[in-house]
Amino acid sequence: MGNKNKTISFRVNEDAFEALQAIAEERDISLSAVFRDYVDQLVEHDGQVEVVPEDDLEARTSDDGEYVSFPPTVEVPKQFVREHERLELEAEHLREQLDEYKGYVNDLQDRLEDEEDEVLLLDELDDEESYQLR
Repeated sequence: MGNKNKTISFRVNEDAFEALQAIAEERDISLSAVFRDYVDQLVEHDGQVEVVPEDDLEARTSDDGEYVSFPPTVEVPKQFVREHERLELEAEHLREQLDEYKGYVNDLQDRLEDEEDEVLLLDELDDEESYQLR
């Protein structure tokens, strides 16, 4: 289908319109480009965008004088990240094992359906197929 452009329409008061026009002139771009840039940023950051006047940036400091960014960030210890990665790998391994077990069970069920009146011995199955249960 492709990536089709869509039109968004809304109303703003006259003061806001003039302020937006001034921003567009200052950046030497069209008023539409101002909105496209904002929408692109909004989508890129999953709605976590805040428009702040440059003069207000100095006011955005914490009590200890550090800049408070938006969106707020948290530092995560490396040990936590490593543990998370280890658990992800273990979960992936368990999913793979589950898929193997499901395949083995499906194979056994298919054989039971094919050979309704016969008795299947597990020892015989182990010799025929090469399934590894871990």
